[in-house]
Amino acid sequence: MNKFTQLTEFTPKHQHRAYVNSAVRFHTPCTKEDRLAAAIKAGWNVFQFPSKFTVGDFLSDSGTTTPTIEQLAASLLGDEAYGTNWGYEQLLEQFEKTFGITLLGDDAEWEIFLFHQCRAAEHALFTQIGRGKKGLIIPSNGHFDTTHANIEMNGIEALDIVSVNDHFFLGNIDTTKLFRTLNTENVPLVYCTVTNNTMAGQPVSLENIADIRRWCDKFKKPFFLDACRFAENAWFIKENERQRSTIPEIVHEMFSLCDGFTISLKKDGLANMGGALCVKKGTVLFEEYPDILDNLRDHQICTEAHPTYGGMSGRDIMIVVEGLKTVVTQEYLDSRILQVRAFGDYLDELGIPVVKPFGGHAVYLDVDKFYEGTLMRREDFGGISLTALLLLNGPRLCELGAFAFGTYDPKTGKETFPPFNYVRIAIPRNKYEIEDLFYAADCIKNLHNKRDFIPRAVCTHGKEKTLRHFKARFELQYK
Repeated sequence: MNKFTQLTEFTPKHQHRAYVNSAVRFHTPCTKEDRLAAAIKAGWNVFQFPSKFTVGDFLSDSGTTTPTIEQLAASLLGDEAYGTNWGYEQLLEQFEKTFGITLLGDDAEWEIFLFHQCRAAEHALFTQIGRGKKGLIIPSNGHFDTTHANIEMNGIEALDIVSVNDHFFLGNIDTTKLFRTLNTENVPLVYCTVTNNTMAGQPVSLENIADIRRWCDKFKKPFFLDACRFAENAWFIKENERQRSTIPEIVHEMFSLCDGFTISLKKDGLANMGGALCVKKGTVLFEEYPDILDNLRDHQICTEAHPTYGGMSGRDIMIVVEGLKTVVTQEYLDSRILQVRAFGDYLDELGIPVVKPFGGHAVYLDVDKFYEGTLMRREDFGGISLTALLLLNGPRLCELGAFAFGTYDPKTGKETFPPFNYVRIAIPRNKYEIEDLFYAADCIKNLHNKRDFIPRAVCTHGKEKTLRHFKARFELQYK
């Protein structure tokens, strides 16, 4: 080693970002009274709160990515033709390179269906899976809210069987329970989400994905991935399981093990819009559903338009092409996931109860532990109260716990709660600097210090509805 480089060798306390700012946008000037009026008007529902009043919008990491200059440049080349637009073939070529699948040519082994976002792709898939059939169960390591709803609206039971036995991969499916389910229930396919958003954004190991593949082969069942955060999941596999492999190699291996996948290109496509369903031809899926490709194509045309854009603009397509190149680079993923980790560490240092280890796209607060020692109970929906009050300082978070994943029976007046009770702080990609995250943490710490005085959230509208967290209205009340 050169003596000059030797002088500069050290382990810095802070890491530089993998990018520089090419443009900035200033926040809308407002007062706390402005935010209070807006919050009351929105019924304290964070989904209804105007984004212009936020100074750290952590409601979702979906579609909120700041594009790179390469993506913006590519968007200018977007072809808005109704049929077979210029970017379609480029998109298919990039899908082949990123995922290691074949979509082009007469010998293509896969078929792709484009949609404006992933939930439309899920709806198409589960509409076909559930058509004319009863008593079906789709097991998963953790169906997300809209995935769960799409499955159950098609008369299928969505079953979560997550494993918590691997410290590094808390998003794994429980393969023992999977065996029992495949052995006793009518399962049309197995679904695994990477990373596992419902379970605090935890990753799934390559070993677990391979185990699912083996059980599916044994019972002759199709295996699908919910691949919204596939690249982030690959980063964790590299860090904790396959250090010598590259991210692209791990991604190719992941997708070689499945028979199909749905993907929100609004996450690890680094785009603001887009989704896809990819199906491998000639698998056991076609024994039960021989016409599924034709039926999916009809569904896509009727609901989304021409197959070569499927509800996406030509600009969106070109942005995705560039995004799928960037998302599997080591430097991007290091910057992305280590920023989330630094934020989680800071919250932990402040004494805020967070779910550890941290996932790739968000930090999750444990609401039950947040209110430990206070009078707040699950039925008081303290996660809703916390996210509501944080709006007054600007940060917008999302409750994904007792209310979002709970259900209310109007006949009995009984609430049923999920096993977990979280508030999610989802970090948009390439958007915020660490100071923005630390400010949000300071606001959370302020309310944690005053947690004895936080009021309960009383649902005044929508508590019996499906996907109620999107629709409900609340009042903050003291007992």
